[in-house]
Amino acid sequence: MSKQILVTGGTGYIGSHTVVELQNEGFNVVIVDDLSNSGIEVLDAIEKITGKRPAFEKFNLTDQDKTNAFFEKYPGIAAIVHFAAFKAVGESVEKPLEYYHNNLVSLMNLLRSMREHKIPDMVFSSSCTVYGQPEKLPVTEDTPRKPAESPYGNTKAVSEDIMRDFARATEGINCIALRYFNPIGAHPSALIGELPVGVPNNLVPFITQTAAGLRDELKIFGDDYNTPDGTAIRDYINVVDLAKAHVVAINRLLNNKQKASYEFFNIGTGEGYSVMQLVKAFIKVTGVNLKYSVVGRRAGDIEKIWADTSYANNELGWKAEKTLEETLKSAWEWEKHVRNIR
Repeated sequence: MSKQILVTGGTGYIGSHTVVELQNEGFNVVIVDDLSNSGIEVLDAIEKITGKRPAFEKFNLTDQDKTNAFFEKYPGIAAIVHFAAFKAVGESVEKPLEYYHNNLVSLMNLLRSMREHKIPDMVFSSSCTVYGQPEKLPVTEDTPRKPAESPYGNTKAVSEDIMRDFARATEGINCIALRYFNPIGAHPSALIGELPVGVPNNLVPFITQTAAGLRDELKIFGDDYNTPDGTAIRDYINVVDLAKAHVVAINRLLNNKQKASYEFFNIGTGEGYSVMQLVKAFIKVTGVNLKYSVVGRRAGDIEKIWADTSYANNELGWKAEKTLEETLKSAWEWEKHVRNIR
């Protein structure tokens, strides 16, 4: 069995952590990334952590010719983990066409190549955004999907539908979508972590950049939600726990353990924390005082969501293990490493 895995978007935040876990499990990884939201130096960090440098090709997967040429060059790929996508909720509201083009065309090009080059398996980076604002919490895999609150969220829902229909129609193709909740934290080595280009779209980089003095204050988007402290609630999962779920999903496919040609799983902790709880937990574990202010709600944001992960726990044999405190500490260690803060 070939142990070569293509990881698209593999120099990005979740992608790089997944490459580390795959290499630690003995897989050979090839990364495709256009470096639009990551840096090439991530390859050095992956090599430092694992002792092995992944192969790397730079291009955008919306280019069908380059995608074809890639698969001609690497004929031994056994499976694909697909992360490469634009991912900022707010930006997607402003640039819907760019999001639909980038996120959907890249997926369709990959699926076409899978069929042509007889690559049977894909794990897809989906999102809890497909549930919209659910009526009942926590969400299970049986929770109905709702119209997305943002074009970004909708690209995930449409991508799931494309994969499901393609896998059903194409013999020998199997796909697993992992619907993840809010990934935070960094590798314990502090050599890789979340390093957004420009203004962060996620809460924890905003917190750590404010703590590091890069930003004057943390802006909390809305404190008038129907939650105990008025701030939005999310299920925050450690990025290393999340990365390990991809390895489990790849092994499930490679060992033909899947129960259908298309499967999906909630990947979270099963716990909901508010923005304010997260801020206070960060202050507590790091001892750094954070200046913050409340501003208006942000377009595309939902009020509260957290996962019921029992299906993933039982079916995949996977479980989130790291605590919120150690996860926030790892995020701060990474920020200090990047900024050379002692």
